[in-house]
Amino acid sequence: MAANPPTLRPDLAPAARLGEAPARPGQPKIGMVSLGCPKALVDSERILTRLRAEGYAISPDYQGADAVIVNTCGFLDSAKAESLEAIGEALGANGRVIVTGCLGAEEGYIRGAHPGVLAVTGPHQYEQVLDAVHEAVPPVPDPKIDLIPPQGVKLTPRHYAYVKISEGCNHHCRFCIIPQMRGKLVSRPAAAVLREAEKLVEAGVKELLVISQDTSAYGVDVRHAATPWRGTEWRAHLTELARGLGSLGAWVRLHYVYPYPHVDELIPLMAEGAILPYLDIPFQHAAPGVLRAMRRPANEAKVLERIRAWRGICPEIAIRSTFIVGFPGETEADFEYLLEWLEEARLDRVGCFQYENVAGAAANDLPGHVAPEVKQERWERFMAAQLRISAAKLAAKVGQRLEVIVDAVDGEGATCRTRADAPEIDGNLFIDEGFEGLEPGDIVAVEVDEAGEYDLWGRRV
Repeated sequence: MAANPPTLRPDLAPAARLGEAPARPGQPKIGMVSLGCPKALVDSERILTRLRAEGYAISPDYQGADAVIVNTCGFLDSAKAESLEAIGEALGANGRVIVTGCLGAEEGYIRGAHPGVLAVTGPHQYEQVLDAVHEAVPPVPDPKIDLIPPQGVKLTPRHYAYVKISEGCNHHCRFCIIPQMRGKLVSRPAAAVLREAEKLVEAGVKELLVISQDTSAYGVDVRHAATPWRGTEWRAHLTELARGLGSLGAWVRLHYVYPYPHVDELIPLMAEGAILPYLDIPFQHAAPGVLRAMRRPANEAKVLERIRAWRGICPEIAIRSTFIVGFPGETEADFEYLLEWLEEARLDRVGCFQYENVAGAAANDLPGHVAPEVKQERWERFMAAQLRISAAKLAAKVGQRLEVIVDAVDGEGATCRTRADAPEIDGNLFIDEGFEGLEPGDIVAVEVDEAGEYDLWGRRV
């Protein structure tokens, strides 16, 4: 299975997706490398949108750019290494590099490795990034020519888009440094989110993927204040926001949802078809002792009860999650507990990571660090168990009729996703006969006729 979330390299994307139009003579051009999670991708889109509005063209390669922005990830040491490698690659190929994103919070670390960068800014510091671009490559705007679509510049395919509803996080999980990098929770007004989503749908987007660091906490920081949209006041609350997004006629998929009690209110909306029957919940573990050590809620028994209740209300609900094995202090008994929990929960889509120290995280100083070979062995057992569950759940779909969205079409067939699959991180459904005439973004009905361990095959009906 693909890592969750995936790395996206828009610098390698087709020019048509980045610039939308060829640069005119003398127009300054900026390149963009975007690493890390979908939240960083949204930051990159906002930066590119502002740059296009100011008269810059977007270059799809290093050589054609007057300067390159590298939006970094700094969550894990491996991500930091990848970010430094990307910065070095951009410096080698272009020489004029502006660094932003999560790793940008550690300017000394970046300049120690790459002293030649033009500027370093931290996460979601859009104004500072633009100032650095202006300093390096002054804009030459032409208001009669430099028009951008109302939905802004997007780095995703045209038929789906990420919608970020908040920044930061109020949790203090021992393995995470997101609050230090991105600060405490800051929610966007509900009306602003709904207006953005409305423009996206008007521009042809068929699927809205709602993201934040803690989607369930949306609006807590502003006491769920209401703002006007379409003549009605809409509270900054996840249930109300989901209802508003569901009124736009697109698929609405929720990511990074912590299982707070009010999440139960979303399930009837899924059963009604207002939003997709899909929840991405970062459980991380199930053993109470490990959850306490992580500083995560340790109510796994209640979670299992709630999952059963959710399935009773909305039988087609798909639940995806990520887990960490080998957290400091994790015993063999803790790991066996996790495997038993997994067998009972029977989640639909699951990713698993081996614990890795993160510079500045409290977990680094915990006793009982697990040996690398033990982490590897537990990861393999975990993934083998989930593979069996996934294969069984998909086999049960053979003969069912499902609604799918088309992601890509080539000479061999159409690559699609069911309502249970998010782009890049979950499985696919393949149509290899009768796919003529299909285009990305089409939503069609299929009958499943074959199942694998993570993917399905079907035919149009």
